[in-house]
Amino acid sequence: MNRRRLFQTAAGLFAAGITPRGMAQGTDPAAISQALNDFTALSPGQSAAFVSIASTGAGITHQAGSDGPLFVGSAVKTFILAQYLRDVETGRLSEDTQMAVGPEVWSPGSPVLLRLQGTTSAKSVLEAMIAHSDNTATDIALNAVGADRTRQLIASAGLANTRIPDSTRKLFSYLAGAPNGTDIGWEGMEKMAQGIMPGKPRPAINEHQTMMSTAAEMARWYEQALAGAFFQKPETRLEFKRISAMADAMPMMVPEDIVGYGKGGSIDWEDFHCLCGAGQMAQPGQRTSFCFILNWTGPDESVADTMAAFIRRSRHALALIAGRQ
Repeated sequence: MNRRRLFQTAAGLFAAGITPRGMAQGTDPAAISQALNDFTALSPGQSAAFVSIASTGAGITHQAGSDGPLFVGSAVKTFILAQYLRDVETGRLSEDTQMAVGPEVWSPGSPVLLRLQGTTSAKSVLEAMIAHSDNTATDIALNAVGADRTRQLIASAGLANTRIPDSTRKLFSYLAGAPNGTDIGWEGMEKMAQGIMPGKPRPAINEHQTMMSTAAEMARWYEQALAGAFFQKPETRLEFKRISAMADAMPMMVPEDIVGYGKGGSIDWEDFHCLCGAGQMAQPGQRTSFCFILNWTGPDESVADTMAAFIRRSRHALALIAGRQ
């Protein structure tokens, strides 16, 4: 994300459907490994690809690129969704609650709720956060569950390298040079869009306000979460799946007519860029949890071609696994 285009999500990265029995079971490990290597060749040292294929009676993983933490952007919103639904289970929160929308919570990169005022249901907030990666919806949900409680969920999942910000507005404020933990408000966000910063811009990868993980951790999260590991009730897992299937990040990665659950993420900040897609594709007898991450530096003009290559190469790898190549 740059100064004028804060937190745009990579368009189209997740879908839903059913594939005929027998079409799954990618059987060429060498071809899959080569596809992952081809993906990470897009940004050597700043990219990662991880797939975990669980078939009836067997399981196998493939990985390529960095095993260290990289910027994953809005892909971390899956943890906020899960924590909100966990709080619904305990009665602490409800999806029917009317949540306030207005300048107090408006955040750049909000295609659904930006500049709207009034209230909307928590269910609509969660759907906007995942389906359209709406940052205003994200902050409304994160304010409700609490960033620290969401971090406790992340820790309980064993994701030692996964990090979320206190809010998207505090993330943007910090990147723009404000002190850690400061929210410069909607007026400050508007000034940022005009190139007026509260201080010296900071890198997206930092020690305080960021969105980071590893490809292995993101894939492992979906393995656990979609199996219901963090939910007490079957209906909560189904709601997590329903909303995760709405993400506007998967149709370009998961082959057509295959169920996909997940979340994408991106950033263009100064000369730093990120694209990420993480989730799980489901076929009869087979589940493939995956994460593809690209971080790179370069001009804004590099984004369109890199995004096209990201989609093409990640989709090719998943198509191999799905038996569609």
